[in-house]
Amino acid sequence: MRIGIDFGTSYSAAAAVVDGGLELIRFGEAHQFRTAVFFPEQVPSPDDFQLTPALAAQVESIVRRLRSQQAKGSEEQWQRDAIRVVRRQWMEEQARSTAVSIADFQHALFGEEAVEAYLEEGAGHLIESPKSMLGYRLDPPVRRVIVHIAAHILEHIRLTATRQLGTPVRGAVIGRPVEFRSSMGPAGGEQALDLLREAAAMAGFDEVSFLEEPAAAAMHYHLGLAQRQSALIVDIGGGTSDLAFAELGGGRAPHVRRNWGLPMGGTDLDVGINLHSFMPLFGRGTAKVPMHHFVEAASVHILPKQREFRRQNYRLVDEPFGSRLRALQQFGATTRLNRLAERAKIELGQADRSDAVLDFVHRDLAVSVDHEAFHQASEGFIKPLGALLEQARSELPGEPASLFLTGGSSRSSQLRACVQHIFPNVELVQGDASLGVVSGLAVAASS
Repeated sequence: MRIGIDFGTSYSAAAAVVDGGLELIRFGEAHQFRTAVFFPEQVPSPDDFQLTPALAAQVESIVRRLRSQQAKGSEEQWQRDAIRVVRRQWMEEQARSTAVSIADFQHALFGEEAVEAYLEEGAGHLIESPKSMLGYRLDPPVRRVIVHIAAHILEHIRLTATRQLGTPVRGAVIGRPVEFRSSMGPAGGEQALDLLREAAAMAGFDEVSFLEEPAAAAMHYHLGLAQRQSALIVDIGGGTSDLAFAELGGGRAPHVRRNWGLPMGGTDLDVGINLHSFMPLFGRGTAKVPMHHFVEAASVHILPKQREFRRQNYRLVDEPFGSRLRALQQFGATTRLNRLAERAKIELGQADRSDAVLDFVHRDLAVSVDHEAFHQASEGFIKPLGALLEQARSELPGEPASLFLTGGSSRSSQLRACVQHIFPNVELVQGDASLGVVSGLAVAASS
């Protein structure tokens, strides 16, 4: 059995075509889950320490050094001291090993349950948006962890689909952006696909292929068109934004003629809200703190930036900003702040403003985000998106008959307005924001 998998930056979903009909895979009560995984922390125990030949050699080396230095105490005392030193070093090494091999843990949680467990337990490892790291240069230990995390998520999808469909799932068509987020140019995209293939094999898939996400959305839209027409697909996801120009409908096979990609998406809107509306409460623009510190704090999906933020010392920063920044360095605080930014983005799609209470920083700290603030916060994303749409318009052979909008961030009224401004005379069709891509991937998997 083959299924379609939308392995998203923010949310993931899966679907299959069964007896000619589309069947969405359920993850609990929902048809998608947040692309996050939580691994409970395993703390090494001193009781597990055993004096192996290698460790015994280290003990003997320490004893010889103490003997040559004519240190105080007896041979027995030197032996006990040496064992304590070696045991402490062993514990530290085990802790470091745990930090880079979290994917070996067997009690992973996924989605919102993962985030809640991370915040409630006050320990462990939460990895959000692993897809956003696939195209970056990775040291071997980090690469291993990212692949294992992706494998955990894909295995979770495969096993859930197998249970629901009642048949072993061994193949998949996995969605991919036109352009991955990357620090290595086109080589980053190739690396991302290689890592996904490796993760899929670890997850138990015997065969996988990839389909560009806007092409998948085009296949979904194609099924509902009685008449042949040209259409521009605009897929605004969590990490990337993609366009595809296609000939669709009319009982003939869909034909994707051209696509364009932008390695930015909804997570960039979250970061923008975080920086523009929340970070001034922590001293952005006021305190003598470098700007990149605030960017690091807001970038919850980039682990090196989070680690760098937590290493900073803010004890000399003027109040109230110093204590607020120190509170933001506490376990789970940046994750809580990012969730508030994401909630503000979602609420402003329907409401005039969004109120956020930052009581995990200070009991009286709160902020309101309105449409004007969101407009300013989103400029860093809307301008590149507008440029991509303008490029597509200039390269199209003619104006499309319709414009199909999909992807989780397509709910934003500001983004819809940006699209409509550049194509004012084209009918705007709002597709399923969450499941348009995965539906097309399922169709592709069935063929």
